[in-house]
Amino acid sequence: MPDAQTQYKHKSNPPTLPPLTLRIGHEELVIRKRYEVVSIINDILIGIWFVIGSLFFFSEALTYYGTWLFFIGSIEMLIRPVIRLMRHIHIRRLREAPQLPPEAEHDF
Repeated sequence: MPDAQTQYKHKSNPPTLPPLTLRIGHEELVIRKRYEVVSIINDILIGIWFVIGSLFFFSEALTYYGTWLFFIGSIEMLIRPVIRLMRHIHIRRLREAPQLPPEAEHDF
C-alpha cells in the first residue's frame, strides 16, 4: 500500500487555499491567491502615501503632514516582506507533499 506522499505525487492538483468569498448584497467578491492580493493592495497604499506626501512638500503649511505620510509609507514598505514571510510560512504549514502549488514559486 503506497504512503500518503506517493499517493499525492500522482494527483494533478496540489492542495491550495479555497477562495475567500465575500457576499455584498446580491453580489459576491471572490478573492483567490489571498497573499498576492494583500501584497498588491499594500503596494497601492505605499504609492498613494508617497504621492500625496510628495505633493504636500510643495506647501510649507503641509510639510508636517507630508512627513507623516512618508513615515506611513515607510512602515508599509516594512509590511511587504512580512506579507511574503507569512505566505511562505503558511504554505509550509499546509504542505504535506514534496511539491508546492504553482503560485508558491513567486514572490509578491
